[in-house]
Amino acid sequence: MLILKQPTIAEFTVKNSRFIAEALPVTSPEEARALWHAQKEKYDNGGHIVYAFITGPQGNIMGCSDDGEPSGTAGRPMLAVLKGSGLTNVIVTAARWFGGTKLGTGGLVRAYSDCARLALENAQTCELIPMERFGIVIPYSFYEQVKRLLESRSCAILSEDFGAAVTLQGEISAENAPALKEELAELTCAKCRFI
Repeated sequence: MLILKQPTIAEFTVKNSRFIAEALPVTSPEEARALWHAQKEKYDNGGHIVYAFITGPQGNIMGCSDDGEPSGTAGRPMLAVLKGSGLTNVIVTAARWFGGTKLGTGGLVRAYSDCARLALENAQTCELIPMERFGIVIPYSFYEQVKRLLESRSCAILSEDFGAAVTLQGEISAENAPALKEELAELTCAKCRFI
């Protein structure tokens, strides 16, 4: 699965109706819905802010809303585009300003599908790498060596706590987590404790 590196935006007009579509990274359905509410405030257009999202490591958590457009003409077409994109952890929103000419159900389906496609057209993506969090307690004498090892294995150090011992919290790709645990145990002569 792929994820967005950064948000994207696209704007276009169909029969004088103006559309602004945005693709934004999210990590959960709750975050997607919160972002949709923020978009409704951002684009106070008196009309519709349609959305579709996909989240989860396998892209199996989905949702969409027509936000007042005729049923099935907006959110579902955008969700279909998202499904075909290979992306996860993404929401696409589309704001519409009515231009005076009705688009009809077929026209709305095409317009909202185009919204999603255009928002994703120039998106920069990368492979989703499942991550695993870890915690380790080590004696002070191993701190520098352990920190160098973590950095060499592309670990993200999320927190450091210096109490009676050093407690490090971090994140590493799930694929590399078992090997890291072995290396840490070996490096510290089994004087580390995983939490």
